[in-house]
Amino acid sequence: MTQTDILVLGSTGKTGRRVAASLRARGASVRAAGRSAQVRFDWNDDRTWEPALTGVRAAYLVDRQDQPGAWDAEAEIGALAKLAVECGVRRLVLLQARTTGLVGGKDLGAGERGVRDSGAEWTVLRPNWFFQNFDEGVLLDAVRAGEIRLPTGDGREPFVDAGDVAEVAAAALLDDGHAGQVYDLSGARALTLAEAAEEISGARGRAVTYLPVAPDDYVAELLSYDVPADYAGFVADLAGQIRRNLNATPTDTVERVLGRAPRDFADFAREAAGRGAWDA
Repeated sequence: MTQTDILVLGSTGKTGRRVAASLRARGASVRAAGRSAQVRFDWNDDRTWEPALTGVRAAYLVDRQDQPGAWDAEAEIGALAKLAVECGVRRLVLLQARTTGLVGGKDLGAGERGVRDSGAEWTVLRPNWFFQNFDEGVLLDAVRAGEIRLPTGDGREPFVDAGDVAEVAAAALLDDGHAGQVYDLSGARALTLAEAAEEISGARGRAVTYLPVAPDDYVAELLSYDVPADYAGFVADLAGQIRRNLNATPTDTVERVLGRAPRDFADFAREAAGRGAWDA
């Protein structure tokens, strides 16, 4: 593909900013978009869609199903994908999630049908939980406080580095051979939350413990912090995927696509600790 403008939605998020960096490192021209980006894109305002899409040849799409509230992922991603093709976009790469069944009543793979039916070349990325949930996401404050409370029991998760996901996305956006592929992306090792906390403790030099909690107690705890009820149920359900080992088997997709092993969790923990991510 000619390395012309590539639209990156969610360009300030965990994957979006890394996708933009990976594309630029390969010499591509990036149109970074989002609600607060220079190029404005807002799922709630479809007037922002066409200006963001016009003139680009490929697009990285991120939905919003991990936010409170309900929305029709299949319909809205389908509408965006259809508009993209009308605007001349030839290639779509969609970030979804590696989940099994509904999560908090949401089908986190619903958007896949929209890109499949768009007429564009498409690739779907389904990553496991990100390493970065621990150092810039929902678990950051818990790690800093020294106690991670989640209803994941002793289930295992092959956490994946958001940087690896971004490099796979860049390859799918720029290189041939990825059209029609669904990539389940994981790290090489499946860890329990207790094991992840232990590795963070060693890297940080301060103890971080994992405290398993019952799902109902966890929801009640979130509600006590004024978390919306639908989002509390969503997060508890997402943790339940780990508790039940639904996506615990590591995949070799990162290595097949990038020609190297995925980043290891221990390396991530040392790097995050070294730059002071968990300093109180």
